[in-house]
Amino acid sequence: MLPRKRKRAHYAIQMPLASLIDIVFLLLIYFLLTTNFITEQGIDVNLPDADASTPQTRQEITVYIDKAGLVYMGDQAVDFNNLFDRLKARIQANPKQLVVVKADKSIALERAVQVMDIAQAAGAQSLFLATEKRN
Repeated sequence: MLPRKRKRAHYAIQMPLASLIDIVFLLLIYFLLTTNFITEQGIDVNLPDADASTPQTRQEITVYIDKAGLVYMGDQAVDFNNLFDRLKARIQANPKQLVVVKADKSIALERAVQVMDIAQAAGAQSLFLATEKRN
């Protein structure tokens, strides 16, 4: 009788996953805590869409124009006649600041262009018209 080879028991190699899961959860918590969740606050303006819009990260002076055509700087309403003086004072403090015009898409383009002309006359070196990126 020929001796048979004994079949060896196959043991599956197992990797301990508990420590790996702990590390993944710690990384998830770290990134959640370090992410900036601050949203921009201001006047409720429905911006027009554009295909090539890019986010601006520099310090800026924001001028809002709402649906009624009223002009705001920050959260304060500004009389259209006093806009030049207010912009000139802010621009003289820091001439390199961006001036961003956020105009509601339902207003006439003429009103946004008037605000941009006033900003340029007040000494704005960088002037932008804000849009939302089209999906």
